[in-house]
Amino acid sequence: MYHDPKLAADAKADPRPRSAVSTGVGMAGLAGMALWTMFATLYRLDGPYSALVNVVACAVPMVLWSVLVDKVHRNPSTGIDWSSPRTLRETLDISVTKLTGLWLTWGGIALIYATFRFWWSGRYANFAWSIWCIEMAAPALFLLSIPYVLWLDRKLVQPKDGAWHLGAWLMGLKEPIDTSAIHNHLRSWAVKGFFLAFMLSIVPPNFGDFVGWNFAHMFDSPAVIANYCISFMFVIDVAFATAGYILTMRPLDSHIRTATPYAAGWTAALICYPPFVLMNEGGVLDYHPGSADWTWWFAGHPWILGGLGVVLVVLTGIYAWATIAFGIRFSNLTHRGILTHGPYAWSRHPAYLSKNLFWWLSGLPFLATTTWVEGLRNAGIMACVSGIYYWRARTEELHLGSDPAYQEYSAWMQRNAPVPRFFAWAGSKIRG
Repeated sequence: MYHDPKLAADAKADPRPRSAVSTGVGMAGLAGMALWTMFATLYRLDGPYSALVNVVACAVPMVLWSVLVDKVHRNPSTGIDWSSPRTLRETLDISVTKLTGLWLTWGGIALIYATFRFWWSGRYANFAWSIWCIEMAAPALFLLSIPYVLWLDRKLVQPKDGAWHLGAWLMGLKEPIDTSAIHNHLRSWAVKGFFLAFMLSIVPPNFGDFVGWNFAHMFDSPAVIANYCISFMFVIDVAFATAGYILTMRPLDSHIRTATPYAAGWTAALICYPPFVLMNEGGVLDYHPGSADWTWWFAGHPWILGGLGVVLVVLTGIYAWATIAFGIRFSNLTHRGILTHGPYAWSRHPAYLSKNLFWWLSGLPFLATTTWVEGLRNAGIMACVSGIYYWRARTEELHLGSDPAYQEYSAWMQRNAPVPRFFAWAGSKIRG
């Protein structure tokens, strides 16, 4: 391999900021889920319980790596002091108050699940599976939360968090109440309650489609091989994301520091997910009418199908890699540590960039089976969709920008990363 001394010297003089997550965490999770996926494929275990096992097979190795290798529980950012725990007598009142606030939050989430019908029927019927999973886990979570909070509060440097302030407000304690901490607590649980239910709802069909793949026609076309690989990339993405929403825990240093307080951030994210999604069939930003995907347009042209298939697999590979890089910390709308490794050393938003390029190349919205006007319309709407993801990216930067670690990372990216430097160059050319 050619070695460029100048590039090596530049990298040494301007090193990339340290990532909050190691590469090993994601690789451990990928190895665990790959082993289970191969086993499930071999024995045709394509049911919903097998899909949940796949999430566990992804999560457990990541937890073990995080604790045993990276020793994340020792990070100062956990807010835990393991050296001098308080006595139970000292923290009991704090823990009771915190449990009150935590259980009130869970009760509110349960009420929302029970009230809004989209969780149970119609086009979002898969949500019923996720709610069932949460119902089954709820009694155990309720009971385990007691010893967990009692144990953790003895070791926390500042045990009076948002849950405590909410509990103190509810109990009418004569203590100063930090409303901003309460708001951040509620926003954090809103993120987890909404997105965990969504992720659990897509775990079974996503995993089942891949494990139950019909291999009889595997080599009929390059498009079939490409779609099989693409399907696996989405299995990876869903497993890692689901594990990330579950494992928000301080001892793993994967707790939510802050959830975005910006309404624009919430709006830009939620319109990309059901039931608020605008891009689905019949939605305001549906760019599919009169269109056909890449396999239709290039049918009968195996070399084009093969070449484009490779590009699409690479793009979904980058998308999955971006999720793997989070390890146990994947989450929308939250700050759980700054990533600087993997694809985040090339782009601040590799998932959004690769996802939108995939949609443009796989959907080919500018081509229509009806009239060229329909193609122009679809391309315009697809451009709006890409604009929404640009908006999401900017709101995330606004949220994370208050962290000095993100400021350092962002500045380094502007100086060194290929994608920001390319856009800076392109912008300068356009401006003349």
